[in-house]
Amino acid sequence: MAQTTAVKKAWKTLIWLAVIFAVLAGTIAGGVIFSTATWTPKLALDLEGGTQIILTPKLESGQQVSSEQLDQAVSIIRQRVDASGVSEAEVTTQGGTNVVVSIPGSPDQATLDRIESSAKLDFRAVLLADVATPSASTSPAPTVDPSLSTTPTASPTNGSDLAYVTPALQAQFDTFDCGSTEAEDAGQAPADQPLVTCDENGVKYLLGPVEIEGADIADASSGVATTQQGSSTGQWVVDISFNDEGTAKFADVTTRLYGLTGVQNQFAIVLDGKVITAPTTGGSFTDGRAQISGSFTQDSAKTLADQLKFGALPIGFTTQSSEAISATLGSTQLLSGLIAGAIGLLLVVIYSLIQYRLLGLVTIASLIVAAALTYLLVTLMSWRIDFRLSLAGVAGLIVAIGITADSFIVYFERIRDELRDGKALTSSVQAGWKRAIRTITASDAVNFLAAAVLYVLAIGNVRGFAFTLGLTTIVDIIVVILFTHPLMTLLAELPFFRDGHKLSGLDPRALGAVYRGRAQFRAPAASVSSAKRGSSSREVAKRQTIAERKAAELSGAPSDSKRSSDEGKNS
Repeated sequence: MAQTTAVKKAWKTLIWLAVIFAVLAGTIAGGVIFSTATWTPKLALDLEGGTQIILTPKLESGQQVSSEQLDQAVSIIRQRVDASGVSEAEVTTQGGTNVVVSIPGSPDQATLDRIESSAKLDFRAVLLADVATPSASTSPAPTVDPSLSTTPTASPTNGSDLAYVTPALQAQFDTFDCGSTEAEDAGQAPADQPLVTCDENGVKYLLGPVEIEGADIADASSGVATTQQGSSTGQWVVDISFNDEGTAKFADVTTRLYGLTGVQNQFAIVLDGKVITAPTTGGSFTDGRAQISGSFTQDSAKTLADQLKFGALPIGFTTQSSEAISATLGSTQLLSGLIAGAIGLLLVVIYSLIQYRLLGLVTIASLIVAAALTYLLVTLMSWRIDFRLSLAGVAGLIVAIGITADSFIVYFERIRDELRDGKALTSSVQAGWKRAIRTITASDAVNFLAAAVLYVLAIGNVRGFAFTLGLTTIVDIIVVILFTHPLMTLLAELPFFRDGHKLSGLDPRALGAVYRGRAQFRAPAASVSSAKRGSSSREVAKRQTIAERKAAELSGAPSDSKRSSDEGKNS
Protein backbone atom coordinates (compact mmCIF):
# COMPACT_ATOMS: atom_id res chain seq x y z
CA MET A 1 0.00 0.00 0.00
CA ALA A 2 1.39 3.34 -1.03
CA GLN A 3 2.26 5.76 1.74
CA THR A 4 0.22 8.92 2.08
CA THR A 5 1.79 12.36 1.86
CA ALA A 6 1.41 12.83 5.62
CA VAL A 7 3.22 9.56 6.36
CA LYS A 8 6.09 10.44 4.00
CA LYS A 9 6.40 13.85 5.62
CA ALA A 10 6.39 12.25 9.07
CA TRP A 11 9.28 9.94 8.17
CA LYS A 12 11.29 12.85 6.74
CA THR A 13 10.72 14.87 9.90
CA LEU A 14 11.89 12.02 12.11
CA ILE A 15 14.99 11.64 9.95
CA TRP A 16 15.77 15.35 10.45
CA LEU A 17 15.43 14.87 14.21
CA ALA A 18 17.85 11.95 14.03
CA VAL A 19 20.29 14.15 12.10
CA ILE A 20 20.10 16.80 14.84
CA PHE A 21 20.90 14.20 17.48
CA ALA A 22 23.76 12.85 15.38
CA VAL A 23 25.27 16.32 14.88
CA LEU A 24 25.06 17.18 18.59
CA ALA A 25 26.48 13.85 19.70
CA GLY A 26 29.18 13.95 17.02
CA THR A 27 30.22 17.48 17.98
CA ILE A 28 30.54 16.54 21.63
CA ALA A 29 32.43 13.36 20.71
CA GLY A 30 34.85 15.41 18.63
CA GLY A 31 35.32 17.77 21.55
CA VAL A 32 36.02 14.89 23.90
CA ILE A 33 38.64 13.43 21.55
CA PHE A 34 40.34 16.58 20.30
CA SER A 35 39.53 19.24 22.91
CA THR A 36 38.43 19.68 26.53
CA ALA A 37 34.80 18.60 26.19
CA THR A 38 33.25 15.95 28.44
CA TRP A 39 30.12 13.80 28.24
CA THR A 40 28.71 15.38 31.39
CA PRO A 41 27.68 19.02 31.96
CA LYS A 42 29.86 21.22 34.11
CA LEU A 43 28.49 21.97 37.56
CA ALA A 44 28.22 25.40 39.14
CA LEU A 45 29.79 26.79 42.27
CA ASP A 46 27.10 25.45 44.59
CA LEU A 47 27.53 21.87 43.36
CA GLU A 48 31.21 21.61 42.42
CA GLY A 49 33.16 24.37 44.17
CA GLY A 50 35.70 26.62 42.50
CA THR A 51 38.05 29.53 43.15
CA GLN A 52 37.55 32.45 45.51
CA ILE A 53 39.43 35.69 44.84
CA ILE A 54 39.50 38.47 47.42
CA LEU A 55 40.28 41.92 46.02
CA THR A 56 41.52 44.72 48.26
CA PRO A 57 41.28 48.36 47.13
CA LYS A 58 44.50 50.27 46.53
CA LEU A 59 44.15 53.38 48.68
CA GLU A 60 46.48 56.26 49.37
CA SER A 61 47.25 57.31 52.93
CA GLY A 62 44.06 58.51 54.63
CA GLN A 63 41.85 57.55 51.69
CA GLN A 64 38.71 55.48 52.30
CA VAL A 65 36.47 53.57 49.97
CA SER A 66 32.77 54.49 49.99
CA SER A 67 29.90 52.03 49.82
CA GLU A 68 28.87 53.56 46.49
CA GLN A 69 32.32 52.88 45.02
CA LEU A 70 32.23 49.32 46.32
CA ASP A 71 28.76 48.65 44.89
CA GLN A 72 29.82 50.11 41.55
CA ALA A 73 32.92 47.91 41.53
CA VAL A 74 30.82 44.80 42.28
CA SER A 75 28.45 45.62 39.40
CA ILE A 76 31.27 46.20 36.91
CA ILE A 77 33.23 43.09 37.94
CA ARG A 78 30.06 40.96 37.65
CA GLN A 79 29.49 42.28 34.12
CA ARG A 80 33.08 41.54 33.18
CA VAL A 81 32.89 37.98 34.49
CA ASP A 82 29.61 37.35 32.66
CA ALA A 83 31.10 38.77 29.45
CA SER A 84 34.04 36.37 29.69
CA GLY A 85 31.62 33.44 29.39
CA VAL A 86 31.88 32.29 33.00
CA SER A 87 28.41 31.50 34.32
CA GLU A 88 27.07 31.08 37.85
CA ALA A 89 29.81 33.29 39.37
CA GLU A 90 29.19 35.17 42.62
CA VAL A 91 30.49 38.68 43.32
CA THR A 92 29.93 40.11 46.81
CA THR A 93 31.46 42.56 49.28
CA GLN A 94 33.32 41.69 52.46
CA GLY A 95 33.84 43.84 55.52
CA GLY A 96 32.82 47.02 53.73
CA THR A 97 36.16 47.23 51.91
CA ASN A 98 36.93 44.06 49.96
CA VAL A 99 35.29 42.47 46.93
CA VAL A 100 34.95 38.68 46.89
CA VAL A 101 34.69 36.94 43.52
CA SER A 102 33.77 33.23 43.53
CA ILE A 103 34.13 31.45 40.18
CA PRO A 104 33.29 27.81 39.38
CA GLY A 105 36.30 25.69 38.53
CA SER A 106 39.74 27.18 37.88
CA PRO A 107 39.68 30.51 36.01
CA ASP A 108 42.21 31.20 33.27
CA GLN A 109 44.55 34.19 33.30
CA ALA A 110 42.38 36.20 30.91
CA THR A 111 39.46 35.94 33.34
CA LEU A 112 41.67 37.01 36.24
CA ASP A 113 42.89 40.00 34.22
CA ARG A 114 39.28 41.02 33.55
CA ILE A 115 38.51 40.88 37.24
CA GLU A 116 41.59 42.63 38.64
CA SER A 117 42.22 45.36 36.07
CA SER A 118 40.73 48.72 37.00
CA ALA A 119 40.59 49.61 33.27
CA LYS A 120 40.87 53.32 33.90
CA LEU A 121 41.15 54.73 30.38
CA ASP A 122 42.35 58.27 29.69
CA PHE A 123 43.24 60.24 26.59
CA ARG A 124 46.16 62.63 27.08
CA ALA A 125 48.13 64.80 24.68
CA VAL A 126 51.85 63.94 24.35
CA LEU A 127 54.23 66.67 25.50
CA LEU A 128 57.56 64.77 25.43
CA ALA A 129 58.65 61.28 24.42
CA ASP A 130 61.93 59.43 24.79
CA VAL A 131 63.17 55.85 24.33
CA ALA A 132 64.69 54.25 27.41
CA THR A 133 65.57 51.09 25.48
CA PRO A 134 65.80 51.91 21.76
CA SER A 135 66.03 48.29 20.60
CA ALA A 136 62.66 47.51 22.16
CA SER A 137 60.80 50.42 20.62
CA THR A 138 58.22 50.03 17.86
CA SER A 139 56.69 53.48 18.28
CA PRO A 140 57.92 56.89 17.19
CA ALA A 141 60.60 58.07 19.60
CA PRO A 142 61.83 61.60 18.88
CA THR A 143 64.81 62.91 20.79
CA VAL A 144 63.97 65.28 23.63
CA ASP A 145 64.92 68.87 22.89
CA PRO A 146 67.28 70.03 25.72
CA SER A 147 65.94 73.57 25.43
CA LEU A 148 62.62 72.36 26.85
CA SER A 149 64.17 72.19 30.28
CA THR A 150 64.05 75.98 30.40
CA THR A 151 60.37 76.19 29.41
CA PRO A 152 58.58 79.16 30.99
CA THR A 153 56.26 78.48 33.90
CA ALA A 154 53.34 80.52 32.54
CA SER A 155 49.86 79.07 33.01
CA PRO A 156 49.10 76.50 30.29
CA THR A 157 46.21 77.28 27.95
CA ASN A 158 45.44 73.74 26.73
CA GLY A 159 46.51 70.11 27.17
CA SER A 160 49.31 70.46 24.60
CA ASP A 161 50.84 73.62 26.06
CA LEU A 162 54.54 73.09 26.83
CA ALA A 163 54.15 75.49 29.74
CA TYR A 164 53.36 72.36 31.72
CA VAL A 165 56.99 71.27 31.36
CA THR A 166 58.55 73.03 34.34
CA PRO A 167 62.21 72.42 35.23
CA ALA A 168 61.11 70.15 38.07
CA LEU A 169 58.87 68.09 35.75
CA GLN A 170 61.64 67.95 33.14
CA ALA A 171 64.01 66.59 35.76
CA GLN A 172 61.42 64.00 36.83
CA PHE A 173 61.01 62.94 33.20
CA ASP A 174 64.76 62.65 32.67
CA THR A 175 65.29 60.41 35.72
CA PHE A 176 62.09 58.38 35.38
CA ASP A 177 62.63 54.59 35.35
CA CYS A 178 60.00 52.53 33.51
CA GLY A 179 60.67 49.56 35.79
CA SER A 180 60.29 51.45 39.06
CA THR A 181 57.49 51.31 41.63
CA GLU A 182 56.60 54.85 40.60
CA ALA A 183 55.82 53.56 37.11
CA GLU A 184 53.61 50.80 38.53
CA ASP A 185 51.57 53.36 40.49
CA ALA A 186 51.15 55.75 37.57
CA GLY A 187 47.44 54.85 37.31
CA GLN A 188 46.77 56.71 40.58
CA ALA A 189 48.00 60.06 39.19
CA PRO A 190 45.58 63.03 39.33
CA ALA A 191 43.62 63.58 36.14
CA ASP A 192 44.21 67.36 36.07
CA GLN A 193 48.01 67.11 36.25
CA PRO A 194 50.68 66.00 33.74
CA LEU A 195 51.76 62.37 33.87
CA VAL A 196 55.15 60.75 33.38
CA THR A 197 54.79 57.12 32.33
CA CYS A 198 55.88 54.47 29.82
CA ASP A 199 54.47 51.95 27.40
CA GLU A 200 55.23 48.22 27.28
CA ASN A 201 58.07 48.81 24.78
CA GLY A 202 60.03 51.08 27.09
CA VAL A 203 59.05 54.36 25.44
CA LYS A 204 58.92 57.10 28.08
CA TYR A 205 56.26 59.80 27.84
CA LEU A 206 55.41 63.09 29.47
CA LEU A 207 51.70 63.61 28.95
CA GLY A 208 49.35 66.49 29.51
CA PRO A 209 46.24 66.35 31.73
CA VAL A 210 43.34 64.03 30.95
CA GLU A 211 41.18 65.51 28.20
CA ILE A 212 38.85 62.58 27.56
CA GLU A 213 37.88 59.95 30.13
CA GLY A 214 36.76 56.35 29.80
CA ALA A 215 33.30 57.41 30.99
CA ASP A 216 32.90 59.23 27.66
CA ILE A 217 33.03 55.89 25.80
CA ALA A 218 29.61 54.63 24.65
CA ASP A 219 30.69 51.25 23.26
CA ALA A 220 33.77 49.15 22.55
CA SER A 221 34.42 46.02 20.51
CA SER A 222 37.39 44.00 19.32
CA GLY A 223 38.18 42.83 15.79
CA VAL A 224 40.78 42.56 13.08
CA ALA A 225 41.77 45.81 11.41
CA THR A 226 41.06 46.26 7.72
CA THR A 227 42.46 48.52 5.03
CA GLN A 228 40.45 51.08 3.07
CA GLN A 229 40.00 48.42 0.40
CA GLY A 230 38.43 46.08 2.96
CA SER A 231 41.25 43.55 3.18
CA SER A 232 42.40 42.26 6.56
CA THR A 233 45.67 43.43 8.09
CA GLY A 234 45.78 40.56 10.57
CA GLN A 235 46.24 43.02 13.46
CA TRP A 236 43.80 42.90 16.36
CA VAL A 237 42.42 46.27 17.41
CA VAL A 238 39.79 47.72 19.71
CA ASP A 239 37.17 49.99 18.17
CA ILE A 240 35.52 52.52 20.44
CA SER A 241 32.72 55.01 19.98
CA PHE A 242 32.10 58.03 22.18
CA ASN A 243 28.90 59.46 23.59
CA ASP A 244 27.79 62.96 22.61
CA GLU A 245 30.03 64.69 25.16
CA GLY A 246 33.00 62.51 24.26
CA THR A 247 32.45 63.07 20.54
CA ALA A 248 32.63 66.84 21.02
CA LYS A 249 35.79 66.57 23.15
CA PHE A 250 37.48 64.21 20.71
CA ALA A 251 36.73 66.52 17.80
CA ASP A 252 38.18 69.54 19.64
CA VAL A 253 41.35 67.72 20.72
CA THR A 254 42.11 66.13 17.33
CA THR A 255 41.51 69.47 15.59
CA ARG A 256 44.10 71.10 17.88
CA LEU A 257 46.64 68.27 17.58
CA TYR A 258 46.36 68.16 13.80
CA GLY A 259 47.94 71.61 13.65
CA LEU A 260 50.96 70.62 15.74
CA THR A 261 54.18 68.85 14.74
CA GLY A 262 56.53 66.27 16.21
CA VAL A 263 55.48 64.35 19.30
CA GLN A 264 52.91 67.04 20.11
CA ASN A 265 50.89 65.71 17.21
CA GLN A 266 50.42 62.43 19.15
CA PHE A 267 47.43 61.60 21.34
CA ALA A 268 48.23 58.96 23.96
CA ILE A 269 45.66 56.37 25.02
CA VAL A 270 46.43 55.48 28.62
CA LEU A 271 45.08 52.41 30.42
CA ASP A 272 45.67 52.20 34.17
CA GLY A 273 48.49 54.71 33.87
CA LYS A 274 50.29 52.84 31.07
CA VAL A 275 50.39 54.07 27.47
CA ILE A 276 48.74 51.53 25.17
CA THR A 277 49.44 53.48 22.03
CA ALA A 278 50.23 57.06 21.08
CA PRO A 279 49.16 57.49 17.44
CA THR A 280 49.77 60.61 15.42
CA THR A 281 46.74 62.72 14.52
CA GLY A 282 46.08 62.75 10.79
CA GLY A 283 43.02 64.94 10.86
CA SER A 284 40.03 66.17 12.83
CA PHE A 285 37.73 63.32 13.84
CA THR A 286 34.17 64.48 14.34
CA ASP A 287 32.22 61.21 14.07
CA GLY A 288 32.99 60.08 17.61
CA ARG A 289 34.87 56.93 16.60
CA ALA A 290 38.43 55.84 17.31
CA GLN A 291 40.57 52.72 17.09
CA ILE A 292 43.13 51.47 19.58
CA SER A 293 45.95 49.45 18.08
CA GLY A 294 48.97 47.86 19.67
CA SER A 295 50.46 44.45 20.37
CA PHE A 296 47.05 42.87 20.89
CA THR A 297 46.12 39.22 20.62
CA GLN A 298 42.54 38.12 20.11
CA ASP A 299 42.10 37.48 23.83
CA SER A 300 43.76 40.67 25.02
CA ALA A 301 41.78 42.77 22.54
CA LYS A 302 38.51 41.23 23.74
CA THR A 303 39.53 41.68 27.37
CA LEU A 304 40.23 45.38 26.86
CA ALA A 305 37.02 45.88 24.86
CA ASP A 306 34.97 44.26 27.62
CA GLN A 307 36.65 46.38 30.28
CA LEU A 308 36.03 49.60 28.38
CA LYS A 309 32.49 48.63 27.44
CA PHE A 310 31.40 47.99 31.00
CA GLY A 311 33.34 50.87 32.49
CA ALA A 312 36.36 51.49 34.63
CA LEU A 313 36.40 50.49 38.26
CA PRO A 314 36.04 53.52 40.52
CA ILE A 315 39.15 52.43 42.45
CA GLY A 316 42.08 50.12 41.81
CA PHE A 317 42.30 46.67 43.41
CA THR A 318 45.02 44.22 44.28
CA THR A 319 44.54 40.48 44.84
CA GLN A 320 44.70 39.74 48.55
CA SER A 321 44.19 35.99 48.16
CA SER A 322 43.12 33.36 45.66
CA GLU A 323 42.18 29.91 46.89
CA ALA A 324 40.09 26.89 46.03
CA ILE A 325 36.74 26.53 47.79
CA SER A 326 34.47 23.53 48.23
CA ALA A 327 30.90 23.22 46.99
CA THR A 328 28.35 25.19 49.03
CA LEU A 329 25.66 22.53 48.54
CA GLY A 330 27.29 19.41 47.11
CA SER A 331 26.15 16.12 45.68
CA THR A 332 23.52 15.45 48.36
CA GLN A 333 21.38 18.40 47.29
CA LEU A 334 21.92 17.53 43.63
CA LEU A 335 20.74 13.99 44.31
CA SER A 336 17.70 15.34 46.16
CA GLY A 337 16.86 17.53 43.19
CA LEU A 338 17.21 14.63 40.77
CA ILE A 339 14.99 12.45 42.98
CA ALA A 340 12.35 15.19 43.03
CA GLY A 341 12.51 15.35 39.25
CA ALA A 342 12.20 11.56 38.98
CA ILE A 343 9.13 11.58 41.23
CA GLY A 344 7.53 14.32 39.14
CA LEU A 345 8.31 12.40 35.96
CA LEU A 346 6.83 9.21 37.43
CA LEU A 347 3.60 11.02 38.34
CA VAL A 348 3.33 12.40 34.81
CA VAL A 349 3.83 8.90 33.38
CA ILE A 350 1.17 7.40 35.68
CA TYR A 351 -1.31 10.13 34.84
CA SER A 352 -0.68 9.73 31.11
CA LEU A 353 -1.26 5.96 31.22
CA ILE A 354 -4.45 6.31 33.28
CA GLN A 355 -5.89 9.16 31.22
CA TYR A 356 -4.72 8.10 27.75
CA ARG A 357 -3.98 4.38 28.18
CA LEU A 358 -1.43 3.20 25.61
CA LEU A 359 -1.52 6.62 23.96
CA GLY A 360 0.34 7.70 27.08
CA LEU A 361 3.36 5.83 25.73
CA VAL A 362 3.71 8.65 23.19
CA THR A 363 4.03 11.07 26.11
CA ILE A 364 6.69 8.88 27.71
CA ALA A 365 8.64 8.57 24.46
CA SER A 366 8.41 12.32 23.85
CA LEU A 367 9.67 13.09 27.37
CA ILE A 368 12.63 10.74 26.82
CA VAL A 369 13.49 12.48 23.53
CA ALA A 370 13.15 15.92 25.17
CA ALA A 371 15.40 14.85 28.06
CA ALA A 372 18.06 13.47 25.70
CA LEU A 373 18.01 16.60 23.53
CA THR A 374 18.22 18.88 26.57
CA TYR A 375 21.12 16.86 28.00
CA LEU A 376 23.10 17.09 24.77
CA LEU A 377 22.48 20.84 24.48
CA VAL A 378 23.49 21.51 28.10
CA THR A 379 26.62 19.38 27.68
CA LEU A 380 27.55 21.16 24.44
CA MET A 381 27.07 24.60 26.03
CA SER A 382 29.14 23.55 29.01
CA TRP A 383 32.01 22.98 26.62
CA ARG A 384 31.53 25.87 24.19
CA ILE A 385 30.27 28.73 26.38
CA ASP A 386 31.27 27.43 29.83
CA PHE A 387 27.66 27.04 30.94
CA ARG A 388 27.43 25.48 34.38
CA LEU A 389 24.47 23.70 35.88
CA SER A 390 23.47 24.91 39.32
CA LEU A 391 20.78 23.55 41.63
CA ALA A 392 18.53 26.37 40.44
CA GLY A 393 19.18 25.25 36.86
CA VAL A 394 18.19 21.71 37.81
CA ALA A 395 14.94 23.15 39.19
CA GLY A 396 14.33 24.77 35.80
CA LEU A 397 14.74 21.39 34.13
CA ILE A 398 12.26 19.80 36.54
CA VAL A 399 9.67 22.50 35.88
CA ALA A 400 10.08 21.75 32.18
CA ILE A 401 8.58 18.29 32.69
CA GLY A 402 5.20 19.86 33.34
CA ILE A 403 5.56 22.30 30.45
CA THR A 404 6.41 19.52 28.02
CA ALA A 405 3.64 17.19 29.26
CA ASP A 406 1.13 20.03 28.97
CA SER A 407 1.90 20.36 25.25
CA PHE A 408 1.17 16.66 24.69
CA ILE A 409 -2.10 16.89 26.60
CA VAL A 410 -3.24 19.83 24.46
CA TYR A 411 -2.44 17.87 21.31
CA PHE A 412 -4.15 14.65 22.44
CA GLU A 413 -7.29 16.50 23.52
CA ARG A 414 -7.53 18.22 20.14
CA ILE A 415 -7.32 14.81 18.45
CA ARG A 416 -10.07 13.48 20.72
CA ASP A 417 -12.26 16.49 19.91
CA GLU A 418 -11.93 15.70 16.23
CA LEU A 419 -12.89 12.06 16.89
CA ARG A 420 -16.01 13.20 18.74
CA ASP A 421 -16.93 15.24 15.69
CA GLY A 422 -17.03 12.06 13.62
CA LYS A 423 -13.70 12.11 11.82
CA ALA A 424 -11.43 9.15 11.26
CA LEU A 425 -8.21 8.98 13.28
CA THR A 426 -5.91 9.89 10.37
CA SER A 427 -7.96 13.02 9.68
CA SER A 428 -8.28 13.78 13.39
CA VAL A 429 -4.52 13.72 13.87
CA GLN A 430 -3.93 16.29 11.11
CA ALA A 431 -6.88 18.53 12.02
CA GLY A 432 -6.09 18.30 15.73
CA TRP A 433 -2.47 19.25 15.05
CA LYS A 434 -3.47 22.45 13.26
CA ARG A 435 -5.54 23.48 16.26
CA ALA A 436 -3.05 22.31 18.88
CA ILE A 437 0.11 23.90 17.46
CA ARG A 438 -1.37 27.39 17.80
CA THR A 439 -2.14 26.81 21.47
CA ILE A 440 1.21 25.16 22.16
CA THR A 441 3.15 27.94 20.41
CA ALA A 442 1.28 30.67 22.30
CA SER A 443 1.84 28.92 25.64
CA ASP A 444 5.54 28.32 25.02
CA ALA A 445 5.99 31.89 23.80
CA VAL A 446 4.67 33.18 27.12
CA ASN A 447 6.93 30.80 29.05
CA PHE A 448 9.96 31.82 27.01
CA LEU A 449 9.20 35.52 27.43
CA ALA A 450 8.94 35.07 31.19
CA ALA A 451 12.25 33.19 31.24
CA ALA A 452 13.94 35.88 29.13
CA VAL A 453 12.74 38.72 31.36
CA LEU A 454 13.83 36.82 34.46
CA TYR A 455 17.26 36.14 32.93
CA VAL A 456 17.82 39.81 32.05
CA LEU A 457 16.63 41.25 35.36
CA ALA A 458 17.95 38.62 37.78
CA ILE A 459 21.47 37.83 38.93
CA GLY A 460 23.27 34.79 40.27
CA ASN A 461 21.53 31.43 40.51
CA VAL A 462 18.17 32.83 39.44
CA ARG A 463 19.64 33.39 35.99
CA GLY A 464 20.54 29.70 35.88
CA PHE A 465 16.91 28.81 36.54
CA ALA A 466 15.71 31.24 33.86
CA PHE A 467 18.25 29.94 31.34
CA THR A 468 17.28 26.28 31.68
CA LEU A 469 13.59 27.19 31.68
CA GLY A 470 14.00 29.09 28.40
CA LEU A 471 16.12 26.31 26.89
CA THR A 472 13.61 23.57 27.73
CA THR A 473 10.77 25.69 26.36
CA ILE A 474 12.56 25.78 23.00
CA VAL A 475 13.21 22.04 23.26
CA ASP A 476 9.49 21.48 23.88
CA ILE A 477 8.59 23.15 20.58
CA ILE A 478 11.26 21.14 18.75
CA VAL A 479 10.13 17.79 20.20
CA VAL A 480 6.42 18.39 19.58
CA ILE A 481 7.05 19.37 15.95
CA LEU A 482 9.82 16.93 15.06
CA PHE A 483 8.81 13.90 17.12
CA THR A 484 5.35 13.85 18.74
CA HIS A 485 3.31 14.89 15.71
CA PRO A 486 5.18 12.67 13.21
CA LEU A 487 4.91 9.74 15.63
CA MET A 488 1.15 10.27 15.98
CA THR A 489 0.85 10.41 12.18
CA LEU A 490 2.50 7.01 11.90
CA LEU A 491 0.53 5.47 14.79
CA ALA A 492 -2.73 6.61 13.18
CA GLU A 493 -2.01 4.16 10.36
CA LEU A 494 -1.79 1.17 12.73
CA PRO A 495 -5.02 -0.85 13.10
CA PHE A 496 -4.71 -0.84 16.91
CA PHE A 497 -5.08 2.95 17.04
CA ARG A 498 -6.91 3.49 13.74
CA ASP A 499 -9.78 1.15 14.69
CA GLY A 500 -10.10 2.67 18.14
CA HIS A 501 -9.10 -0.24 20.39
CA LYS A 502 -10.34 0.22 23.95
CA LEU A 503 -6.79 0.37 25.26
CA SER A 504 -5.62 2.83 22.62
CA GLY A 505 -7.07 5.85 24.37
CA LEU A 506 -8.68 6.85 21.07
CA ASP A 507 -11.90 4.78 21.14
CA PRO A 508 -14.65 7.03 19.66
CA ARG A 509 -17.35 5.20 21.62
CA ALA A 510 -15.59 5.77 24.90
CA LEU A 511 -15.33 9.44 23.97
CA GLY A 512 -19.14 9.79 23.60
CA ALA A 513 -19.58 9.17 19.86
CA VAL A 514 -21.08 6.21 17.98
CA TYR A 515 -19.76 5.01 14.61
CA ARG A 516 -22.18 5.19 11.66
CA GLY A 517 -19.89 4.30 8.75
CA ARG A 518 -17.35 6.06 6.50
CA ALA A 519 -16.00 8.15 9.38
CA GLN A 520 -19.49 9.35 10.30
CA PHE A 521 -21.34 9.13 13.59
CA ARG A 522 -25.04 8.95 14.43
CA ALA A 523 -27.21 9.19 17.50
CA PRO A 524 -27.53 5.99 19.55
CA ALA A 525 -29.84 3.41 17.94
CA ALA A 526 -33.08 2.26 19.57
CA SER A 527 -31.53 -1.13 20.17
CA VAL A 528 -28.97 0.37 22.45
CA SER A 529 -30.02 0.14 26.07
CA SER A 530 -31.33 3.27 27.68
CA ALA A 531 -28.68 3.01 30.33
CA LYS A 532 -25.92 3.07 27.71
CA ARG A 533 -27.68 5.88 25.82
CA GLY A 534 -27.92 7.89 29.00
CA SER A 535 -24.30 7.32 29.83
CA SER A 536 -23.21 8.26 26.30
CA SER A 537 -25.43 11.34 26.18
CA ARG A 538 -24.27 12.53 29.54
CA GLU A 539 -20.64 12.18 28.37
CA VAL A 540 -21.45 14.19 25.25
CA ALA A 541 -23.28 16.79 27.34
CA LYS A 542 -20.18 17.31 29.43
CA ARG A 543 -18.24 18.07 26.25
CA GLN A 544 -20.74 20.67 24.96
CA THR A 545 -19.97 24.35 25.27
CA ILE A 546 -22.55 26.92 26.34
CA ALA A 547 -22.66 28.23 22.78
CA GLU A 548 -23.44 24.76 21.42
CA ARG A 549 -26.27 24.30 23.88
CA LYS A 550 -27.80 27.68 23.04
CA ALA A 551 -27.50 26.95 19.31
CA ALA A 552 -29.34 23.64 19.80
CA GLU A 553 -32.15 25.37 21.71
CA LEU A 554 -32.56 28.09 19.07
CA SER A 555 -32.75 25.48 16.29
CA GLY A 556 -35.63 23.76 18.08
CA ALA A 557 -33.61 20.63 18.80
CA PRO A 558 -33.12 19.62 22.40
CA SER A 559 -29.60 20.15 23.63
CA ASP A 560 -27.53 17.19 24.65
CA SER A 561 -27.70 18.24 28.27
CA LYS A 562 -31.50 18.41 28.15
CA ARG A 563 -31.65 15.14 26.22
CA SER A 564 -29.43 13.42 28.72
CA SER A 565 -31.58 14.76 31.52
CA ASP A 566 -34.77 13.45 29.90
CA GLU A 567 -33.17 10.12 29.19
CA GLY A 568 -32.07 9.90 32.75
CA LYS A 569 -35.61 10.44 33.96
CA ASN A 570 -37.02 7.87 31.51
CA SER A 571 -34.53 5.31 32.54
